[in-house]
Parts: sequence; structure tokens; C-alpha cells
Amino acid sequence: MGRMPTSGKRPAGPFTPREFQLVLLRRMADHNPGLVEDARRELGVSLAEMREANKRWQAMVRSRRARSATSRYRSVLGAPESESKRTIGDLECAAWRWPLPLWPELRFEVLVSPDGAVWNEWLVRAPGAAAPELRILEDLTPWSCTVDEAARAFAPARPLEGSAPTRWGLAFAAPDAQGVRHEVVAEFTWGLLQRTAVSG
Repeated sequence: MGRMPTSGKRPAGPFTPREFQLVLLRRMADHNPGLVEDARRELGVSLAEMREANKRWQAMVRSRRARSATSRYRSVLGAPESESKRTIGDLECAAWRWPLPLWPELRFEVLVSPDGAVWNEWLVRAPGAAAPELRILEDLTPWSCTVDEAARAFAPARPLEGSAPTRWGLAFAAPDAQGVRHEVVAEFTWGLLQRTAVSG
């Protein structure tokens, strides 16, 4: 019988949905470390484990032998909970959605073009889940709403380019609790509100 190796790292197992949630959290930690720490503890993982999950994900994405994004998501998250058609402009795409335990009222949505390319990947409100009531500036708390919910509530909103592919921005006007209107820039990561900057 051959001898077992006595040194070196053990091969990493399959990437799991739990680790994928850590990847989402890692990108949110720059803006909301407190919320991310609470979520990490809820998952029962250490800061080192979160960093390692993100490192593995980045290696998977950047590998020369990387599978397509659609195959990668199905491999990690399994079959989508739901699949539907979505029309964007003149083009029709498929919308795949998966539940994530950390955000039970949201779904991770991937928009897939007819040729299999991923157009978008973000968190959206789950079908049937109550959307937040967004009327004033004070309603815009971290993790309270998604990009499309804020855009609808404070229309017209102007989209802004984010600092990374998983980040978005919106510029709009919103009243505060005293009725004073302000110019607001809202920042989102993976489609979920992270913070707002106010002027005026």
C-alpha cells in the first residue's frame, strides 16, 4: 500500500453555496464591516475562511481553464429555483434565480443572453416578498433595498458606473423626514444598497 503524503495542502473540495455567500459578503465588507461580521458569524465562519473563499472564487473566475459563467453558477448553486424570460430593450434573455439563506427575502439573479453570456448578476427581491417602503432619505439604510427598488421609488434616477463589475450607483433626489429635498448618490454591491452620500 502506498504511503500517504505527509505534507502540503489537502485538495480543496467543491465550491459550495455557503462559500458563495462569503464571496458576496467579502465585496460588501468595504462599506459595511459590521453587517458583514454579523452575517459571517451567522454562517459560523472565520474571517480567514471568508478570505479563502473569495480567493478560491477569484481563482476559478480567472483560470485559463475556467468554465463559462453560466456553468460555474449551476455547478456552485445547483439548478435555479426559477427560470423566466426577460426583455431588455429589443433583446430577450433568461433570468435564473437562486435562494440564499443569508437573505431569505432576496434571490441571486443571473441574466443570461441567448448566446449563453452572462449580462448581469445581482440580488433582487424574491417573488411574493414584500418590497420595502421607500419614501424618504431615512428609509435608505444599508441592505434595505435593491437597485431596481430604489430606482423605482425615487424616479427619475440616473445610473452611475461603479468602481467594480459587481458595484452600481444611482443618483436621484429624495426628501428627508422634514421634507427637505437632497441630491443623493446611492452605492450598491451585488445589487444591494450599501451606503448613500447626500448633498444639498
